[in-house]
Amino acid sequence: MVHVKIIGATGYGGVGLIELLSRHPEVRIQSLVATENIGKPISSLYPHLTNYCDLPILSADEVPDKADITFLSTPDRVGMQLAPGELKAGVRIIDFSGDFRFNTQEAYADYAGRIGLPTQHTAPQLLPEAIYGLTEIHRKSLSSKTRIVGNPGCFAVSCILGLAPAMQQNLIMGNSIICDCKTGVSGAGKKLNAAFHFSSRHENMNAYRLSGHQHVCEIERELAYLSNQTDLQITFTAQAVPLCRGIMSCLYGNGIQVLQENEILDLYRAYYADAPFVRILSSEDLAGTAYVRGTNHCNIVISVDKRCNRLRIVSYIDNLMKGQAGSAVQNMNVLCGFPESTGLAGTGMFP
Repeated sequence: MVHVKIIGATGYGGVGLIELLSRHPEVRIQSLVATENIGKPISSLYPHLTNYCDLPILSADEVPDKADITFLSTPDRVGMQLAPGELKAGVRIIDFSGDFRFNTQEAYADYAGRIGLPTQHTAPQLLPEAIYGLTEIHRKSLSSKTRIVGNPGCFAVSCILGLAPAMQQNLIMGNSIICDCKTGVSGAGKKLNAAFHFSSRHENMNAYRLSGHQHVCEIERELAYLSNQTDLQITFTAQAVPLCRGIMSCLYGNGIQVLQENEILDLYRAYYADAPFVRILSSEDLAGTAYVRGTNHCNIVISVDKRCNRLRIVSYIDNLMKGQAGSAVQNMNVLCGFPESTGLAGTGMFP
């Protein structure tokens, strides 16, 4: 039995972990940590957890014996402060923020600067050993010896999974890639913000961070890694839509040679043959965010615009599952030697 601690347990990411881990047959949630609502049962804040998880919320200095794995469902720059102490105690960490998605101080600085954070990492000595936690791409790097996993950004998950096979096979020109991505409001987290009031979101869509979204750093690095195109640069546009949860990423790239849709479908299905949460669909198949809602699946639609010889991929995920808590549990399963889908199998619900 693996004992886990969740720091940041009262946010959307923390609650998503509780929902998944409370039914995981190999896990015991040992403690829930947050900075607010100390002493209250988590189920008093989220009544749907009643009788499934009624643990009290603890402050950081109340936590009992160490866990085997600590999930850091915390804002940027919290994980880097807590990680050295957790690792010293022999605890492995899976961090939800951008603190450990990068292996060098320079790469972290590029990310942090895009969201107005200090660019100096406070635990740079740990960066080289951090594993980027997109399981389908880095499964072989995750093992019982892994101490730090940097969970990927939600947009990055949808874009990288959508483009990975095409990039590895050099089907498209790296500098022609456009990622046109739409997300539900829950991607902004639980913290109150006037931009996410009902009156601001209802019947309204908008693009944001056009000057440079932070997830571009992850996407460009991973696509360059897959294709050996070191100077790769993409165009990325993030948009908020009046939806609670879900991401739809429309991905475009110009073909290097003449593209054939059936051949690319076969290529994608072979690439993800051992990936239980990636489903490859043709351009004729029914697809949408509703069909991945509440699941750890990524549905990828393959289409070729023959007039332009342009590959068009549409990638769908639930931003709170495959884009966050689901990926974290998937990473934990691999770290601990469990079947990858343990605690994650399920169809979701429709409608």
